[in-house]
Amino acid sequence: MGRADERRARTRGSRGPGEKGGIRGLFTWKRMLGTFFGACLLVMAAFAALYVYVDVPAANADAEKQSNVYEYSDGTLLARSGTVNREIVDLAQVPKDVQHTFVAAENKSFYQDKGVDLKGTTRALLSTLSGKGKQGGSTITQQYVKNYYLTQDPTVSRKLKELVISLKVDQRMTKDDILAGYINTAYYGRGASGIQAAAQAYYGVDAEKLNVSQGAYLASVLQAPSQYDWSSATDTGKRLVKDRWAYTLDNMVEQGWLDASARAGLKFPVPQEPKAAPGLEGQTGYLVEAANDELEKQGVTEEQLSAGGWTITLNVDKKKQKQLEKSVDAELESKLNREGSKVDATVQAGATSVDPKTGAVVALYGGTSATEHYISNATRRDYQPASTFKPLVLASALENGSVTQDGNTIGLNTVYDGTSKRPVVGSDTPFAPENEDDQDYGRISVQRALNSSVNSVFAQMVVDVGPKNVKQTALSLGLPDENFPERPAITLGTMNASTWDMAGAYATLDNHGKKVTPFIVKKAEHRDREVEAVDGVGEQVISRTSADTVTSGLTGVVDSGSGSAANTTAYEAAGKTGTSENNKAAWFAGYTPELTTVVALYGESPAKGGAQVSLTGTANSGRANGGGFPARIWADYTLGALGGGSDARFDLGHVEAGEVAPPPTPSATPSESETASPTPSSASPTPSRSSEPPASESPSPTPSRSISPTPSTSSSSTEDPEEDDQQPGERPGGSDDFTWGQ
Repeated sequence: MGRADERRARTRGSRGPGEKGGIRGLFTWKRMLGTFFGACLLVMAAFAALYVYVDVPAANADAEKQSNVYEYSDGTLLARSGTVNREIVDLAQVPKDVQHTFVAAENKSFYQDKGVDLKGTTRALLSTLSGKGKQGGSTITQQYVKNYYLTQDPTVSRKLKELVISLKVDQRMTKDDILAGYINTAYYGRGASGIQAAAQAYYGVDAEKLNVSQGAYLASVLQAPSQYDWSSATDTGKRLVKDRWAYTLDNMVEQGWLDASARAGLKFPVPQEPKAAPGLEGQTGYLVEAANDELEKQGVTEEQLSAGGWTITLNVDKKKQKQLEKSVDAELESKLNREGSKVDATVQAGATSVDPKTGAVVALYGGTSATEHYISNATRRDYQPASTFKPLVLASALENGSVTQDGNTIGLNTVYDGTSKRPVVGSDTPFAPENEDDQDYGRISVQRALNSSVNSVFAQMVVDVGPKNVKQTALSLGLPDENFPERPAITLGTMNASTWDMAGAYATLDNHGKKVTPFIVKKAEHRDREVEAVDGVGEQVISRTSADTVTSGLTGVVDSGSGSAANTTAYEAAGKTGTSENNKAAWFAGYTPELTTVVALYGESPAKGGAQVSLTGTANSGRANGGGFPARIWADYTLGALGGGSDARFDLGHVEAGEVAPPPTPSATPSESETASPTPSSASPTPSRSSEPPASESPSPTPSRSISPTPSTSSSSTEDPEEDDQQPGERPGGSDDFTWGQ
């Protein structure tokens, strides 16, 4: 080799790496190809590791949250509860063409792809890395994975997890399951998550009632819920959503899911105006609470209810419910001055109305508002039912074939001594209750005593029947065993009961003695289970004769007694008034052949921590009693609930007249009270509604027993303020161990 060649060789060998020859040496095709494949292998290895490492997680907390839907008996919406407005529905409940609108709008290749869109995912990743924010392009599967398993965070790690989980989900789930998950978890705007809530929010129908045009709008609004909501959209937003709606339908035609001629006839379905979701204010909260309490008794736990997803249909009749609210407002609230009167501020009203043929609770009044007064006055049991208990004493006397101290069978015509403060005879517990205004009635029939709520008569009747027997009858009729002593004073209703409890007892009388249990839930359905409604009608707990005799007697109370405020020619009614000690509660319990309703007023002082206080002076009306506000509310409600009246009449069978003691012999000198029976005009006798019972149905009277009255140990009043002006602090006469109200 010559010197020139050697110099050229040395020159080439001495060039540095930055010179042209060095760069060519580094970036040869072989090296570049090797680097590329190496990078691909690294990416594949990394993805393989990621695929193994990332598993399908449990659903995120929000994805499974649902609301509970409460409906009136006719299926109209009463309320939704829960933090998320969602009700998951099966895909089979969504019309097929509506299902296709979502696929046409979001992912035409959904039924063929493997769950991911690599181009779209890559584009989204690059957009995220470059700081441009979220970017579309995900499949329905990816969107479902994001909604159900992950979060909405626009991060690279979340996007990579979404990719891996989507591949796995596509392998493990059917396309229908994925589509169902997607449309049930997506957010549609207007606070609606899931297609069922969206269908209600935008079109006021259930998802199963959506048509293809409405479905196309809901599928379109998913892209930008706030921008595409027709009620608040700008002109641009309206144009864009209409374009997307058309695009969706055109894609359906392209995919063969919609006929072109049908497509041409479709018009844009303008959604309804937004409506505020019904809350739990007013009576709604009380109704929901009563339904939830009943479901818990049926085995649905609080946790299961809190998880949501229930559709709960109540027995509550929407028209009757509104009428009850209207009647309380008209007959009570409109007359109260809650801001200016300390007494009026303490007044609480409660009511329960029941269908006596089924036990269904058709209306309920729990108080001024469930968000203001949290205790439901319809179901609370901390007040006494007072003289509304007296008909149950009579029912027990009839059912047990009881007789008076003179051995006379007890019925409506049986005569008692109605002298005020008369000590009861035959009891180990002394008791001498005072009648209203300390009125002496002398010899008086049970019917007239019922009309005027004569305490001395029913106190003696409890003793004649036996307090234990009376209690047993009351329990069988549905009263709770709460603060229920077996003493003569129970005739004044000294136990605890709610309007719900008393409505059940009176409905049983209305139903000829067959047990009626009030229930408010008509049906409760969940995707996973269904709860059967309570059986509202049970066995015969007292005979028809006993029940019908009491009903006959109670019609006299309404016709010419203390319940005359409920009297009208528009319907036939039976009922009883009652007012507890010191005017703390006032009641009217009554029924027609078609409806049983109990209304109560309670004195409750917010300033004294909810303590029970007197209702005296309510609306400047003096003494509050069951024949006043409660009876007027009852009458107004019943008239409206029956559509202005009813021709239905009580179908009374045999009515027990009882036995009448023979008049005193001529040698005796009867007192004026024994012969004249100076009953107030309001308590005029009602005629017997039946002849004497056949011998086979009438118990044999026991021999007459001599009466040796036990002197009263006290002259203080014992009757509830409806029948007596008892002052606070007074105790029932004749009892040294009974305290009123305990």
